[in-house]
Amino acid sequence: MTAAYDAIAEWYDASLRSGSLLHDLVLPAVRDLIGPLAGQYICDLACGQGILTRQLAADGATVVGVDISDKLLDIARRDEAARPIGITYLRDDAQGLPALPDASFDGVVCNMALMDIPNLVATCYAVRRILRHAGWFVFSITHPCFQTSVSHWLEDDERTARVVGAYFVEGAWRSDNPAGVRGRVGSYHRTLSTYVNTLADAKLWVERMHEPRATGEIAERLPGYAEVPALLVVGCRAAST
Repeated sequence: MTAAYDAIAEWYDASLRSGSLLHDLVLPAVRDLIGPLAGQYICDLACGQGILTRQLAADGATVVGVDISDKLLDIARRDEAARPIGITYLRDDAQGLPALPDASFDGVVCNMALMDIPNLVATCYAVRRILRHAGWFVFSITHPCFQTSVSHWLEDDERTARVVGAYFVEGAWRSDNPAGVRGRVGSYHRTLSTYVNTLADAKLWVERMHEPRATGEIAERLPGYAEVPALLVVGCRAAST
């Protein structure tokens, strides 16, 4: 099966490495919710080309990076071969994770990818299955309240605002911006309540959330994200039973 990101892998990798402002905005919030890394065994789910994976490993975690895109995994393995840091990369489907055993990880992180995956329910249950007792799950997504199939910026001399429609229309959509990730691979919109209730059904209890606010250079270049959150970062804990 060909993954959507296979077609844009080199472009996507170059885009992030050259400085993606949203990537820079989300990573500190993700790392804050993960907490100390030393000695932890972590699955980086939908790891892509392994940018976050390598950061986690460098800070003391043992990391398995999992993705469905062969092309992105090729880039990740190329980096690992050039600068070995002990990362294992596997091709697997987040909607089941058949290659990963039950109760094997202290934590799972999924950075900016859940909105790319068609079956949220299956993914959350797969995450819960591979977590050890009281393991954690941290994920980041485009903010479901403010990025929908019908949404755009409203800017004038006095304000920057976000106009949002079709919030309750869940499902696949594609941005009309052909130069962006959402224009190239699309996304799956879900309401905030769908995310929270799906996590609860999978016995992944929400503990903390961040809605990163743009400041400094990011706010100067993307002023709307100083007013309206572009991203949602969620920290969960696996229920003991």
